[in-house]
Amino acid sequence: MAKQTEAVKQLTYLAGALKAPRILEAAERLAEQARTASWSFEDYLAAVLEREVSARNASGARLRIRAAGFPAVKTIEDFDWDQQPTVRQQVAQLASGAFLHEARNVVLLGPPGTGKTHLATALGVIAAQQGHRVLFATATEWVTRLSDAHRQGRLEQELARLRRYGLIIVDEVGYLPFEQDSANLFFQLVSSRYEHASLILTSNLPFSGWGTVFGDQVVAAAMIDRIVHHADVITLKGASYRLRGHGLDSLPSTRPDITDPAD
Repeated sequence: MAKQTEAVKQLTYLAGALKAPRILEAAERLAEQARTASWSFEDYLAAVLEREVSARNASGARLRIRAAGFPAVKTIEDFDWDQQPTVRQQVAQLASGAFLHEARNVVLLGPPGTGKTHLATALGVIAAQQGHRVLFATATEWVTRLSDAHRQGRLEQELARLRRYGLIIVDEVGYLPFEQDSANLFFQLVSSRYEHASLILTSNLPFSGWGTVFGDQVVAAAMIDRIVHHADVITLKGASYRLRGHGLDSLPSTRPDITDPAD
């Protein structure tokens, strides 16, 4: 008994030194099971460390999700697939996270209220759970952020810092038109991540309407070229889910100057 007490003291000290207090809890919880099942020392050690790694991953995922700036946490499981059955398989493939390792982009197009932001957020949550750093903001918020950095003379540093994020989500491209300077800043964001790290973009407009948003067909074409070169483009269809039950089938035709609430 004294020997066992000394072992517990040693484990307590070592767990503290490693800043891994959960190791002690797992070691105590699994010790009897290991003795009863005659585990090898290697099996017991692997089981204890597995519990610690799983707990750290879960804690890290929670921190990454909180830091991402999602307006609300959404999941793939919560999505109403009855309204968008044709894209379910494509989204399921993206949920594996392979697109992040390949620095591919995802573009979600469709009318307001069809679930673009939900899916973008859900893929972002999965990315965070898989260990990637994620940032979420609307297109207007991204431009404001880059404009502030440019005004302070640190645009290059900001773009370099953002490249360290495995995934950036740009919501609501097309809800408001950009001035020329803003369009150029947004183009730099896209260019800085081209073939380096992933973007998810949502837009209420088809690509043919992006020239109006960015005020320059040449800039829009160059931007689209970089975005879709390595990208999965998903088109959502149908009426806004927010209108269901209100006797309305659709919203007015969406144009860049319409400022309806975001997805």
